[in-house]
Formats: sequence, structure tokens, C-alpha cells
Amino acid sequence: MTDHTFPTRRRLWPLFLMPALLLVAAIAWSGFWFFSVAQVDRIVDSWRAREAAAGRAYDCGDRSIAGFPFRLEVRCTDASVALTSQTAEQVASQTPVTAKLAEILVVSQIYQPSLLIAEFKGPATFADRGQPPSMQLNWATARSSAAGLPGPPQRVSLVFEAPALDRLGGAAPVPMARARHVEMHARQLEGPAGAAPRIETDFQFEGASVQDVHPLLAELFDSHLRVVLSGLKDFRPKPWPQRFRELQAAGGRIEITQARIQQGEMIATAIGALGLTPAGNVDGELQMVVAGLDKVIPKLGIDKVLEEGVSQSTLDRLVPGVRANDVNNVLGALDRAIPGLGRVVRQNANVGVAAGINALGQEATLEGRPARAFPLRFVDGAVMLGPIKVAQMKPLF
Repeated sequence: MTDHTFPTRRRLWPLFLMPALLLVAAIAWSGFWFFSVAQVDRIVDSWRAREAAAGRAYDCGDRSIAGFPFRLEVRCTDASVALTSQTAEQVASQTPVTAKLAEILVVSQIYQPSLLIAEFKGPATFADRGQPPSMQLNWATARSSAAGLPGPPQRVSLVFEAPALDRLGGAAPVPMARARHVEMHARQLEGPAGAAPRIETDFQFEGASVQDVHPLLAELFDSHLRVVLSGLKDFRPKPWPQRFRELQAAGGRIEITQARIQQGEMIATAIGALGLTPAGNVDGELQMVVAGLDKVIPKLGIDKVLEEGVSQSTLDRLVPGVRANDVNNVLGALDRAIPGLGRVVRQNANVGVAAGINALGQEATLEGRPARAFPLRFVDGAVMLGPIKVAQMKPLF
């Protein structure tokens, strides 16, 4: 008797299970992505309405959405931001400003919707309402990020490569400021429940220069500034006097936790805190350490000012309260008493100023170099270098 065995029939459905699951997952993910896209318009419109209520009106000439399957990319061309006034008082004291730029691309990962990354295409122009553009900002690349959305952002960053700010209105743009690299970061610091928010901001400038302010600022410098700001009630656009008045009423302070500037061989650092008096004057103290101070004094042009004669406006800026005629008369009297003595004083003015400032401070070391440390005090608007009053600031409100 012969036994016959038949081969076992293999089940084919397991071979199709994985592709079927992948197909279902792909369909579900596609549905989720398109559902998210459908929500973008609603979210953006809600965000625009909230920003408009805070005084920032955003508009977009053309908006498109892409990024399938893992990202949402919202592209806005001919974008504009208008800072609008909120009250009749603000309308009388502040002209709304409109900024326009070529394109904004905002990217959000589907799996991390609380983080937005944006890229900007320039140039950006700034104009008062109803007026032609008065300033233009251009750059090589510009990008930003905001974390903690959809509520108030917890962290915001903005980075520019090769930004250039120009003044418009003439036959050709007039340079106002340049930099090789600029970074700005801000984050909310945690504090007790119900306490006013504290904002830490960090600014970094590399290869920066500012025109038409002072010849010293026209030369390239690097700087790093970190401050903690307290006392802000909101971030709505409003006139600066009103902003400063609210800051003072809330007991707000500007704590400078780190400040460093380097220009050539000169390096300066500072820490301290500044506030406002009820009259709107700056009040506080900064502890400064400076290396290479003798390299900066000649750039102030004090010797040239004396050689050409002291003007009252210049003297008011350098030594408030002293009459220019008195200084010129003293220099003339020196020449009459000992011919040439006035000329020697003029030509060595920078040396005298540097020696005088050095005498106010104490010996210190900064980054391995000899330096001087001294306090820079703000007393009800008066700027004091040691016991010497060097300037008087106007009230901020």
C-alpha cells in the first residue's frame, strides 16, 4: 500500500498584510496632512485678528501652502506689517509705520507644531503712513524661530547675515548701518506664579558700523549685550514716552548682565542695572572695565576741537555747564603768559583726558590685558564718570 503526501498550501494573506498596513497608514497620514492644511487658514486668520487687536496688522499679497508629507510650508509674497495706533492719544503722538518685504516662508514640522522657523527675502522697506519709504533694510540671509506657540512664544530668535540699513529719499540710498552678522534672541524667564514677566534678551553684532552718529561708531566693532527687562505690561506698539512711563510705574528695571564691545585694541565690559525716576530720568550704575582706553581718546577728536576753538554746542556735549568762551579765554591767556603754552595744551589734550580718566579708576585686568575699572553712574539723568559730570540726559517722558 502506497502513502501519498500532499504539499501544505501556503497562506498568501500575510504577504499582503504589510503593504496593506503601509497603504492605510499613508492614506491616514495624507488625510491628516490635508486636514492640517485646511486648518492653516483658520489658524492664520485667528492669529492675524489677535495681532491686529494688539496693534500689528499683517497682510499677505499671495499665500500658498506646501511641504507634504512631513512639513507645512506657508509662503507669503508681498508681505507687509503695519503698526497701528490703539487710542486717540496715540494717534496724536505717533505716526503708524508700515514695513514691506518681498517674501516670508514659514515652516512647521507636523510632529513639532509648537516650533516655527521662518526665512525672509529682502529688501524690507519702512515708511510712515501715506509717505514714500524712508528706510530700506537688505541682507544676504535672514531667518527666525519661535517656540512655544500657539500661545505667547517662550523663545524667539532672529539672525541676519550681512544686513545693510540705508536711508532713502535722495538720488541714491545713504548708508546708515552695516554688519557682517547680527543675532537677536529673547526668552521669558520663569518666576513666581502671578509675577510680572521678565524678558531676557541677547544681542550680538559682528563687524558692525553706524554712520552719521559719531566717527568712533563708523569704525568696525564687535559687541555682545545681554539684558533682563522687567516691568513690561504688554507688547503692543505705543509711543516710547508712554512705554517708559508704564515701565517706571511698574518698577521696571534693565539689568545688564553682560556687555562687551571691542574695537581694534580697545575692549570694554560693563554690568549693572538702570531704572527710571518719577520724572522720567535714567537712574542707576554700571561697573565698567576698559582696556586700551588710550587708543579711543584720540578718536574722539578732542585735540582737533581745541585747535580749531571750542564751540558751545561741542562743549555742552563734552562738559555740560562750562562756557566755551571761558575755555578759549584760558587757552588765549596761556599763550599770552608763555607763548606757545596754549598750543602745547591743545596738542596734548588727548593725553590729559586719558590721564584724567585713568586717575578716576582702579587698576584691573581684562582678558589678560592691563585695564582700568570705574563706575559710570546715572543720577537723575546726570551721567557721572567718578565725581565728574560728563553729560545730562533728557527725560524719557
